[in-house]
Amino acid sequence: MNLGDLVIRKSYGGDVTFRVEGLQEDKAVIKGTEFRLLADSPLDDLVKVPYEPETKKTRLAHIKANESYSLLQQHRKEQAQRNQAGLIDDWNHTAVKAETPSYFEMPGKVLHLDGDPNYLKKSMALYERLRVPAEGHFVHEGSMAETLYRLLPRSRPDIVVITGHDGVLKSRQPYDLYNINHYKNSANFIAAIQVARQYEWHLDALTIVAGACQSHFEALIRAGANFASSPSRVLIHALDPVYVAAKAAFTSVKDTMNMNDIVHHTITGSEGIGGLESKGSYRIGLPPLQDLTTLKVTPAAI
Repeated sequence: MNLGDLVIRKSYGGDVTFRVEGLQEDKAVIKGTEFRLLADSPLDDLVKVPYEPETKKTRLAHIKANESYSLLQQHRKEQAQRNQAGLIDDWNHTAVKAETPSYFEMPGKVLHLDGDPNYLKKSMALYERLRVPAEGHFVHEGSMAETLYRLLPRSRPDIVVITGHDGVLKSRQPYDLYNINHYKNSANFIAAIQVARQYEWHLDALTIVAGACQSHFEALIRAGANFASSPSRVLIHALDPVYVAAKAAFTSVKDTMNMNDIVHHTITGSEGIGGLESKGSYRIGLPPLQDLTTLKVTPAAI
């Protein structure tokens, strides 16, 4: 067994594929390749595989991922139609109908901190496909609070994603799902949320999406997250936080995000992601701009 090997666990029927991240005398530290789970496993429970097998769980996740992408694309199409019809012209309260767009769009900006470089790469690729402005950083979970303290004043995001790997420490006895010390990284996520809330306390001015597999959902929400994992302590897909962030980025600042939509836009559903009523970050402006790519705003010196 070597670092980087792909493995499955015999005791779980090989339902999830992992990559070996660390080796000790008789056990390995393993990270899920599709699901944001960090676990320890005895070496004799691991079976090396030459490639990532398509299990029932990963097959269903891929199907749901495609459905989620299609739903978000449909949401964007319907939103463009509403905008073009002039249904949300708040400046003069009259309908504006034109053959060409009479507005410009400013979706919410995402600052994404990820404890896994492979997941970060997948996440940034999906943001690009969904046309969500996003800035991503690979940061170990234990350093996320310090990193956010430095990044937030510079990045000035509308949405912060705090994710990586997590898991319940089943070796801790008595087994207690409501004890924060029984989680691998939930305490680190909480520390990062608290830093973000010190920067911006208003839930609708800064949307926070936090957590990973089996994270302490209640503690993350109490710390200040708008959306968090995992209400049922289940595995969440690597891209679940991205779908929530994308929904926030393209929901109007005048509208509250539909919680049922959030559930349907994620791969894991209500068992994996939950949250609070929160407004979106999407804005339209007038008159239309010819090219937003050349627009640069330099913050004033403090």
